[in-house]
Amino acid sequence: MSVATESAETFASLNPATGEVVAEHPVQDGAAVAAAIERAREAAEWWRALGWKERRLRLLNVKGSLARNLNRMAELIHQETGKPVQDAQLETIMAITHLDWAARNAQKILGPRSVYPGLMAMNQKCVLEYQPLGVVGVIGPWNYPIFTPMGSIAYALAAGNAVVFKPSEYTPGVGELLAELFDAVIPEHPVLQTVTGLGETGAALASSPHVDKIAFTGSARTAKRVMAACAENLTPIVAECGGKDACIVDSDADLDAAADAALWGAMSNAGQTCIGVERIYVVDDAYDKFLGKLTEKASELRPGFDREAAYGPITMPSQLDIIERHIKDALARGGKAVVGGAESVRKPYVEPVVLTDVPDDSSAVCEETFGPTITVHRVKDLDEAVEKANRTSYGLAGTIFSGDKSRALDIARRMRSGMTSINAFAAFAQVAALPFGGVGESGFGRIHGADGLREFTRPKAITRQRFATLNLTTFARTEKEMARVLGMINMIHGRRYKR
Repeated sequence: MSVATESAETFASLNPATGEVVAEHPVQDGAAVAAAIERAREAAEWWRALGWKERRLRLLNVKGSLARNLNRMAELIHQETGKPVQDAQLETIMAITHLDWAARNAQKILGPRSVYPGLMAMNQKCVLEYQPLGVVGVIGPWNYPIFTPMGSIAYALAAGNAVVFKPSEYTPGVGELLAELFDAVIPEHPVLQTVTGLGETGAALASSPHVDKIAFTGSARTAKRVMAACAENLTPIVAECGGKDACIVDSDADLDAAADAALWGAMSNAGQTCIGVERIYVVDDAYDKFLGKLTEKASELRPGFDREAAYGPITMPSQLDIIERHIKDALARGGKAVVGGAESVRKPYVEPVVLTDVPDDSSAVCEETFGPTITVHRVKDLDEAVEKANRTSYGLAGTIFSGDKSRALDIARRMRSGMTSINAFAAFAQVAALPFGGVGESGFGRIHGADGLREFTRPKAITRQRFATLNLTTFARTEKEMARVLGMINMIHGRRYKR
């Protein structure tokens, strides 16, 4: 548990494994949030005026500072979330690589470029550029408290915006440390500010008429409330919500690699991963062998807070009830627990649970569990696997294991998801150049990559007439001029096209 004690002025972040207080943090009310946004607006003007080169230099220096403070950040993540230190280190490394990519590629992707005007406007010089929005509000999650928000923070800053960051109330220290590192490198203006508090603090950020965009990560239920607040001011939003991601295992897949990746995708971070594997569909020929390898590997995992533990506790206490409900519902409806069971929920930990023969309409298959559990399903072929994988309102990510490259690529394209990884788990998250985001109840918009940079800008189109030519946008236009144009259009566009 992380927010056990609170007052009107402060709240405590707690270590979910031990219950010990990690630190006290201020509850920043609407007035404090408004003041931060006002400072951000001034910072945004300065930051934008610096230009590409100076922003790049400062962001790369922030990256260097974060790299030098990697172990400090990882230890704080370990304390606030309970995840193993090495997992926290890996998360911080990924945040560093995204900050580096955004800083180095922003000008190339967003800077002014010429656009071909077409024959009808040959006398126009056309320029397209992407201008910063101003102030971006980032509302971050607790499960990956540095990596996930950095996917918005780094790209928004590289695009020329200032950022006000509201971290989860379970991981406020991570947000404060990040702002501290930014302040040390960029002392002139607060281009990144962190505001801490509970839901009201985030609501104040989302509902402000002076925020130009909100980047939200969290549940679909909360996203709808954030969107409603944003709608009052027509504030655009990019939302990364939950998932019920599937892994498909083909008959000719490397089953050892598939079992290892699926297990990591399901159990790492105690299953508290939006892009985690929650359902596995295995082609009939490989099912028994795969299940044997998966259960053997899962049986060896142990949760805990020590360095030898495979994963940590459930960070948010209320999630324990959801995990237990899903397990019990699956078993009550004919499912079998081949590893663990309902007794695996030992607060604040959940031991690995592998379920088979679970009905497709059970909560363990339909709802996001967000715990170290997995359902494994036998299917007759890949077509059935895809059909069942897509039978969900979510559409965040997916994983495919197959020995046939062509077949795997076809299945990847057919999966209803924003991202799919073949013969590895979530490799796309490590590639800063690729966009990250989902469809359906998994959200909309994209962070990361060129799409992520453009997400925090507005496209600006500029034309400049280079020389005078036939002018059709005038009341002095003649019938003869119009006839010339119509003849040219018919010649260019009126022909029939053959196969």
